[in-house]
Amino acid sequence: MANSTSNSPSTQDTNTRRLFIAFTITVVFMVAEVIGGLVSGSLALLADAGHMLTDAAALFIALMAVHFSRRAANSRHTFGWLRLTTIAALFNAIALVLITVFIVWEAIRRFYQPQPVAGALMLVVAFAGLLANLVALWILHSGSGEKNLNVRAAALHVMGDLLGSVGAIAAALVILWTGWTPIDPILSVFVSCLVLRSAWRLMKESLNELLEGAPGAVDIDELKRKMSSEMPEVRDVHHVHLWMVGEKPVMTMHVQVDPPEDHDALLERIHHFLAHEFQIDHATVQMEYQSSEDHECDLNLTGGDHHASHHH
Repeated sequence: MANSTSNSPSTQDTNTRRLFIAFTITVVFMVAEVIGGLVSGSLALLADAGHMLTDAAALFIALMAVHFSRRAANSRHTFGWLRLTTIAALFNAIALVLITVFIVWEAIRRFYQPQPVAGALMLVVAFAGLLANLVALWILHSGSGEKNLNVRAAALHVMGDLLGSVGAIAAALVILWTGWTPIDPILSVFVSCLVLRSAWRLMKESLNELLEGAPGAVDIDELKRKMSSEMPEVRDVHHVHLWMVGEKPVMTMHVQVDPPEDHDALLERIHHFLAHEFQIDHATVQMEYQSSEDHECDLNLTGGDHHASHHH
């Protein structure tokens, strides 16, 4: 979970710089790989250049998302544009899945129809790609940027290329030493499975955020129990809603309490509890002194028999 400073201007500037450098490295090496593939006649290098083209597009989307997320909130978009980073992460995850499907399909085709590969040139280009991807991955993973879902999405794309470069180096060495070309599609399928696992996890996280799901790091039942046990004034916690907006957890809740001597002090303690125990800095708390008749919250509001005072 991101901390409260993960979207500060200085951190966003750093994330933008990391994404731009990684984007530049990816584009430069993609052009080099296209040239190497055309000169050697290697379909494998040209296919990997296509992979890097998709990566460059994903990095560009990530850059644009970070840029637009800086727009200030207004009366129409009260959370600003923070959700764009989540949408970009979802598109990146989908692109990773599509890339993986293409790689596996191409690997199966090449296993049955082996293609001639210029092993020496393939080794040189693959090794250069490994170095380029290592630099890009280090840039994206350094510092607090790895807590940002959008930067992690871009890093996953680069990770896919890095693993692909390792596989290409291994395949090139085997081809040079033995001439056995089926090693290329075999290693491609193995790398694709690793990338698919990461892409699936990223897709689940971004979809959960878009569907207003609670972050997995917070157990709401535990939060209710802990608040009731640590604060004697708290009798019941209900109507709890927790979701994520651009890596920031947002919560609303109703808290039934014994009438306190100092209302503001108790409210301050509740906010302090949420921030320090569960890292929830943005919470709207409604305190109630009388028992609520209905502790179930129906956001569909189709029954028409719910009390108008139940704000969500």
